Amino acid sequence: MSRPLTWHAAAAAFDHGKDIYLVIARYIAAASAAEQEPSGTAATREEESARELGLEPRPLNFKVNQKASEQKCVGYWLSSVAMTRYKDSFLAHERLAIIDPASGDQPLYNETKTIVVAVNGEIYNHETLKKNMKRPHTYHTQSDCEVIAHLYEEVGEECVQLLDGMFSFVLLDTRDNSYIAARDPIGITPLYIGWGLDGSVWFASEMKALVDDCKSFHTFPPGHIYSSKTGTLRRWYNPGWWSGAIPSTPYDPLALRHKFEESVVKRLMTDVPFGVLLSGGLDSSLVAAVASRHLAGTKAAAQWGPQLHTFCVGLEGSPDLKAGREVATYLKTLHSEFTYTVQEGLDALAEVIYHIESYDVTTIRASTPMYLMARKIKALGVKMVLSGEGSDEIFGGYLYFHKAPNKEEFHQETCRKIKALHLYDCLRANKATSAWGLEARVPFLDKGFIDLAMSIDPAEKMIRKSEGRIEKYILRKAFDDEENPYLPKHILYRQKEQFSDGVGYSWIDGLKEFAAHHVTDQMMRQASKIYPYNTPATKEAYYYRMLFEKRFPQQCARETVPGGPTVACSTAAAVAWDEAWSKNLDPSGRAALGVHDSAYTEQEGKSAPAPVIENGSGKIHRLTDTVKQVPVTV
Repeated sequence: MSRPLTWHAAAAAFDHGKDIYLVIARYIAAASAAEQEPSGTAATREEESARELGLEPRPLNFKVNQKASEQKCVGYWLSSVAMTRYKDSFLAHERLAIIDPASGDQPLYNETKTIVVAVNGEIYNHETLKKNMKRPHTYHTQSDCEVIAHLYEEVGEECVQLLDGMFSFVLLDTRDNSYIAARDPIGITPLYIGWGLDGSVWFASEMKALVDDCKSFHTFPPGHIYSSKTGTLRRWYNPGWWSGAIPSTPYDPLALRHKFEESVVKRLMTDVPFGVLLSGGLDSSLVAAVASRHLAGTKAAAQWGPQLHTFCVGLEGSPDLKAGREVATYLKTLHSEFTYTVQEGLDALAEVIYHIESYDVTTIRASTPMYLMARKIKALGVKMVLSGEGSDEIFGGYLYFHKAPNKEEFHQETCRKIKALHLYDCLRANKATSAWGLEARVPFLDKGFIDLAMSIDPAEKMIRKSEGRIEKYILRKAFDDEENPYLPKHILYRQKEQFSDGVGYSWIDGLKEFAAHHVTDQMMRQASKIYPYNTPATKEAYYYRMLFEKRFPQQCARETVPGGPTVACSTAAAVAWDEAWSKNLDPSGRAALGVHDSAYTEQEGKSAPAPVIENGSGKIHRLTDTVKQVPVTV
């Protein structure tokens, strides 16, 4: 008797201006079946089973093309899907070209085309890797990602250890019909893994590529690699700080400064117009300051000019607009600011949740203005931006870190926050921008910079206001150069503002008021029955959950979003640092009672009474008249 057929498939799809790669799929008869059945019988049964499951090569080819086309952001930018087939395997890819736009289309190959790879990401050390190859290789493109195919040919799965960048990829080795999938250390680029009813394995950058074909799926963990040879995931990224052991390296401000400058400079690698997202807070201001200093003499400056472009978004009169404008003037950048109204943000909520694939309150609050801004930036012809995500997690910059009881708790909380970045800020920065064909790069999440910063004795990071050591003090001090200042003192030492707060407090207040009009007290009383997993604790959370469930009703989709209590973006463990916090649970920085200094008095475009939108969803305003671009004269 023959055993049941075993099925293996790999698939990945990138959406809306990201690279799209979808589908490596195959069906394989068990060895014993081929041995025990008459010649040709096993193959015939295999083909019949394939047709029943919809995986016959011809239908699958059509399905892959259809899937990739469905994932495109049609009308936002011109694009096409590249299809590659190897026997009964398919690879489809849609590219957002940042490096080598002319000839870098994917999938990419080695010289003999036995290794096929489709990548979403940037490999910043690709030139160094080429120079260090054991033997000469012939490259068909100038794409930084092509090096992965050649590197795999030389060192196999260990190639991921040598990559410096942000990436998720699927690689097919036609020599033995095996494949791998891998994701960068922190999870800057998104990736999911799923399983079909037939036993197939799928990989995708977005859940929406998996919901129709997988019985279950979950987030592909950062710093991991999947191999079809073993059918398992294994962690390849194992830095010293990952275990939570308390480091003891002394603080060296110059070493920290130089490592961050190196991180920013390597991300200026681009063949397209770019800029910096500048909110005027410490993190984005440092990114802009370093980029503006080092832009001169680069290939990017030769192509697009030596003056840096910066961008900011907020409600009229918001803190971020004012601070961003001030930093742009100091750095002499070409600055554009975009304003939006609370109503425009509310109208965009359904689309934002569809794109970011989350119902997390903070993520949605911050993603909406970023989503609105990304469209305007892309309309200006810019295709890549640098952004300041990651600093608060590394240095304990959130306001609740003021209450960390000791250096051990402080360090362990930073470790927890970094490990979860792919579920929050990385997800937001990638998906809110790429929805419009814009790529976001995050210098603070450079692998080398994280390793250095996380090796510092956490006692140096502790917040001690009586000594003048505010949050992220060691980062601020590293760039406090009296002779050649990077930033004005009052900007360098400005208190932390979360992005969803800094765009204007009326935004969060407007969201809460809006949700109160759409979610009744009776609905909240039934919340645990309607949503037993991650039960919404507020009307705002309930409303986001409703929008999410319309798009992603599967239990496995719900489980991709973390839950638990939070104060000012803390983990659940850190809520215990202050007894009062358990009575004031909210992700806004204002929830850190007794910590937040500022009560902003600027006029922020106070929200009108929240309108009622039928069916709980609204139509997006295209922001042609109401969002203002304000060039700043410098």
